[in-house]
Amino acid sequence: MADSDLYLVYHGLPLPKVAHSEESLKYFQNFQVKDDDVFAVTFPKSGTTWMQEILPPLLNGGDLTSVETIPNWDRAPWLEETRASVVLDKLPSPRAIVSHMQYNLMPSSFFKSKAKVIYVARNPKDVLVSLYHFHKMAKFLEDPGTFEEFSDKFLSGKVMFGKWTDHVKSWRNPELGDRILYITYEEMLQDLREVLGRILKFLGRELSAEALDRVVSHGTFKNMKTNKMSNYSLVPEDIMDSKKSSFLRKGIAGDWKNHFSPELDAKFTAIIQEDMKGCNIRFPWDEE
Repeated sequence: MADSDLYLVYHGLPLPKVAHSEESLKYFQNFQVKDDDVFAVTFPKSGTTWMQEILPPLLNGGDLTSVETIPNWDRAPWLEETRASVVLDKLPSPRAIVSHMQYNLMPSSFFKSKAKVIYVARNPKDVLVSLYHFHKMAKFLEDPGTFEEFSDKFLSGKVMFGKWTDHVKSWRNPELGDRILYITYEEMLQDLREVLGRILKFLGRELSAEALDRVVSHGTFKNMKTNKMSNYSLVPEDIMDSKKSSFLRKGIAGDWKNHFSPELDAKFTAIIQEDMKGCNIRFPWDEE
């Protein structure tokens, strides 16, 4: 894959140069994690923007001000991206931070801390579809080619942040103990309120029923899609061309069925199953 004009390679993972630099990765490595930091970790296109929408109000008593006035990349920044060094030190505690990094690549201070992690997984077939459309609209990523060609790249880890299976497996590390909560994109679609309740319990926090209603209502995909602080409409067209595809596209589960041929479905499923063999992780979509 990796076009050296578009990506820099970090421990074998291609990262888009538009948002990552040698300096940002040095900042990432040396970052001092606080015990009350809360991380939302995802493979790309698995619900990151959604977590940036719901985590800050869950941490501040249900106040939606930051969600309505601060772009998502500043209110819950990616630790590995260039904006982190500009905004993270100014964020009040507890800080909501997002990352696409694999577990083993986290900064050394993370492993010594008590910081909690919410890991969001999504059906990899839908991740592939979402990433394919993202490549079509993002000028800082290479042309994806045909859907079949792009699926081969995805399965072999020749996409940003590498292999989906490597990412998922890395964050199932028993060392994390009770520091991590596993949720899925599909669960959030099905019953956002229930998932938010689980997150609050995990974080040892409470919200009034009225405040939780507010966060749930604001955090629906439909509302997020119209929030200019979250829908990437603030990004210039020469970086993301929303005429080709909107950043927040459909926000549904199962769109892969509109893209996969039966042959591709069989091949994709077989390769993912082989990669996940022996690791004892079950997902809701495995039963489909």
